[in-house]
Amino acid sequence: MPDHDVAIVGAGPVGLLLACLLAQRGIDAAVFEAREGADGRSRAIGIHPPGWAALDAAGLGPAVRAEALALDGGEVICGGRVLVSLTFDEHRRVLILPQHRTDELLRARLSEIAPHALRLGRAVTGVQDGGAVVRVSLETTHEATASFVVAADGVRSGIRRRLGIGWMPRPGAGGYAMADVPDAARGARAQLYCEQDGLVESFPMPGGRRRWVASDPHRALDDAERFANAIHARTGMRPELPAGMRPTAFRAQQHRASRLVAGRIVLVGDAAHETSPIGGQGMNLGWAAAVRLAAVIERSLRTGRADLGSYEKHTLASAARAQRRSLFYMTMGRPARGPALPVRNAAIRLLGTAPLRGRTADMITMRGTG
Repeated sequence: MPDHDVAIVGAGPVGLLLACLLAQRGIDAAVFEAREGADGRSRAIGIHPPGWAALDAAGLGPAVRAEALALDGGEVICGGRVLVSLTFDEHRRVLILPQHRTDELLRARLSEIAPHALRLGRAVTGVQDGGAVVRVSLETTHEATASFVVAADGVRSGIRRRLGIGWMPRPGAGGYAMADVPDAARGARAQLYCEQDGLVESFPMPGGRRRWVASDPHRALDDAERFANAIHARTGMRPELPAGMRPTAFRAQQHRASRLVAGRIVLVGDAAHETSPIGGQGMNLGWAAAVRLAAVIERSLRTGRADLGSYEKHTLASAARAQRRSLFYMTMGRPARGPALPVRNAAIRLLGTAPLRGRTADMITMRGTG
């Protein structure tokens, strides 16, 4: 008999949510995480309809809604003119909550329903599929065994690499700088500035804060003054960064694993697909996949057959759609000058017209993704 029904490698938001879903089904899931503590960075902040549906399924919906800021909608702006204005109804609501707080709520929920499931400071150094049982090699102890192993160990997944699974680049890459600053005066709407010198995003956050993101292809905005000056030059707005704060520079990229299943080992979340954070889809995409995977694992354990093909097919197709959306968002936010600028702006305005407004809101909020 294996030690566990499922071993999950990685205690990020997707691994934790999957563990909660499995534990609710009475499935013994152990989560192995190399880090001793939690990641305190805010990172992903948007919880789209597929995401809050997944959190509801894990019993976390009320706790998240109690703390999150509900985004009313937003505007796309260029040169001081509103190109598109959208309002989100309750079916398209986007909740805003920093990822570190979402992780804390997920950890608390897992502790409530499976007190000993989370194993911190337990780095996984290898996995070996033995047919009916998968052996998990651990850095600090000998090993653990499980009927299934789920790699939720992120974009740089060691398990994916050890299995020799391809990591295919997809179109859509760019440099950005980001800072979360105090700002309680601008309400619960988002602004996207598609300016001639590049994209600026402004998102409200709980606790009277706001996230600013600026395209930064040359990695020049990692200084507070340059960051604020660039945003002011593009939008006329100047975020006030607290003393000593430096913007976080990052590069958005897109990849997709060539396959997600190797026997009884399966990839999920960022280990399966890297989606540009522009558009805020990655975490929600992983959560929707975790809901599918939990149901497939439960059925496989019940029947004794490792039937993961439907999960792989559906998840890869969903990732491909999300990556196409992200590429579109990034393309619309690129610098545009001369004749290209009014053409681009006309295309954006078209998305806000009455015949397309509902579909545009669905696309932005990931409604219907699953």
